Amino acid sequence: MSRSEPARTAAHHTPVPPVSSSSPARRALGVAHGAVPAPVPVFDDETPAVANLDPALLGALRRAAIDAEGDGVEIFVNGGWRSREYQEQLLREAIAKYGSEEEAARWVSTPDRSAHVSGDAVDVWPPAARAWLSEHGARYGLCQIYRNEPWHYELRPEAVEDGCPPMFADASPDSRSRR
Repeated sequence: MSRSEPARTAAHHTPVPPVSSSSPARRALGVAHGAVPAPVPVFDDETPAVANLDPALLGALRRAAIDAEGDGVEIFVNGGWRSREYQEQLLREAIAKYGSEEEAARWVSTPDRSAHVSGDAVDVWPPAARAWLSEHGARYGLCQIYRNEPWHYELRPEAVEDGCPPMFADASPDSRSRR
């Protein structure tokens, strides 16, 4: 049995996170654009949201997942690489949900600024995986970037030696300009 086989089996028993997988963007653009209707294993090479991640980020995430598994924690991907079109649609949905571009920017970046579009960000599931990465992620260079998004991790190779940098409050441009 391959490493991904137990994770795929477990994924069927893992509750779907409280994200609207039936939202118009997720239905309209679909998996080929980076949608993840249900969490997938970090070893899933078929899902574009995982397969299109930066190779260094994906390698670090997979090394962490192997070690987390030894602690009884499975790490799944709930979001990863996204097409520009999908990111734009998520932004439009956030503006509709939050009522303004300013408030939406706390949660969803523009396609030009999104680390998801470049394959440099991953959203992890379930909460136990987030907690494990919060404690151990720096060993792999995996750092939580935004205080308001405990699921969002990016690769910071210097974290292996120096620890993760201070987090931004949120994804808004204002937050990133003042740590």
